[in-house]
Amino acid sequence: MAQVLEFKLPDLGEGLTEAEIVRWLVEVGDVVAIDQPVVEVETAKAMVEVPCPYGGVVTARFGEEGTELPVGAPLLTVAVGAPSPDASGEDSEGSGNVLVGYGTSEAPARRRRVRPAAPNAGTNGSPSGGTHTGPGAAPNGAPRAGAPHAERVARPVGTAAGHGTEAPPAEPVHQDGPVPVISPLVRRLARENGLDLRELHGSGPDGLILRADVEYALRAAETRRTAQPTAPAPAPAQGPIRSSASAAGIRVPLKGVRGAVADKLSRSRREIPDATCWVDADATELMRARTAMNAAGGPKISLLALLARICTAALARFPELNSTVDMEAREVVQLEQVHLGFAAQTERGLVVPVVRDAHARDAESLTAEFARLTEAARAGTLTPAELTGGTFTLNNYGVFGVDGSTPIINHPEAAMLGVGRIIPKPWVHEGELAVRQVVELALTFDHRVCDGGTAGGFLRHVADCVENPAVLLRTL
Repeated sequence: MAQVLEFKLPDLGEGLTEAEIVRWLVEVGDVVAIDQPVVEVETAKAMVEVPCPYGGVVTARFGEEGTELPVGAPLLTVAVGAPSPDASGEDSEGSGNVLVGYGTSEAPARRRRVRPAAPNAGTNGSPSGGTHTGPGAAPNGAPRAGAPHAERVARPVGTAAGHGTEAPPAEPVHQDGPVPVISPLVRRLARENGLDLRELHGSGPDGLILRADVEYALRAAETRRTAQPTAPAPAPAQGPIRSSASAAGIRVPLKGVRGAVADKLSRSRREIPDATCWVDADATELMRARTAMNAAGGPKISLLALLARICTAALARFPELNSTVDMEAREVVQLEQVHLGFAAQTERGLVVPVVRDAHARDAESLTAEFARLTEAARAGTLTPAELTGGTFTLNNYGVFGVDGSTPIINHPEAAMLGVGRIIPKPWVHEGELAVRQVVELALTFDHRVCDGGTAGGFLRHVADCVENPAVLLRTL
């Protein structure tokens, strides 16, 4: 007799609490092998193919493409051990693996369509013996994650969605026991806006409170506040009367990579007392040195690799800037390894891949690693591990044709070096006015880890190496 097993969205690591379904790789009725990828999801950090730890027949899928699900929400159900004319003999036990790359050595079985074992199982239904659910519902009958607000179990008291009439008042719902929230981002959002989560009914599985529930409650509260009648202000004697209503515009959800960037940069501005210093440098000799290196044969050396090599040399002299701040212990933690992040613009948004142990790499190794991570970033295949753990960030915004910027520190790091475009400019060289290749360098640093003298010393050493690359020979 077939046993129906439920596969839930696994913990993808690195503190990720939710993911968006990008593309289903299987359909109801398909036969899947153990550890065969069944769905492609997008987290706040990368695109990930999720393998199913069970082998058998897919009897149900939960969530349409574009739906955002929390970790632990049902993804699909699999009938394990169901007899069929061309059964593949899959082992009924799952592998227990949840991440790509840790599967079995056998190739996944070819997809084939069979009739599900349960007569009432559907694409968005439930397995045999369960309650049938519709496209907008989770297995327990609650609306699925990401469903329209009209399908949600309950709303806070206020204006009904999509209508201008006032909803009937209701008593606040106070839950006993722990509040069903697994995302720390959801808890923080509610806490920062003074929202009591006990008064909400979640729209996720088993009443789980999602970020969308909190955002809807905050919008409803704002609508109630703006809708309250107030005493009309006296009209001016002359001039036009301006409407206080804000103009309608295009709303773009802050989710995925864009949402992660927004959260991280907001936290940086909120928690880090940053300061920025900058200097112009003559990069003519650095450009000549790179040309000479590439003319000597072997792999080509990128300019970003040379700048990274300069950064690691400067961090060895000023380790305060390769650190993080532990406010609970009230300590500055100086880090031994330099894991160098670099900003990469992709179609999905700005990402910051990390070059591990950059301090131990030469220019050739840095060039190769930058190229590999950049290609993976543009393809959307970076792993969460390749996007986290940085200790210092190098941002070459000169590729956008701009001279300068004030970088925002990549929390929880302590500093970021920004590099503008390198262009010909008038420059006094050896007492004579000449046209030289000039670049603007900007350092944003956490003022808790050091003062201006240390930051200025770091930036000046970087500028000296750019103007005279032979300075680097001291650290070789």
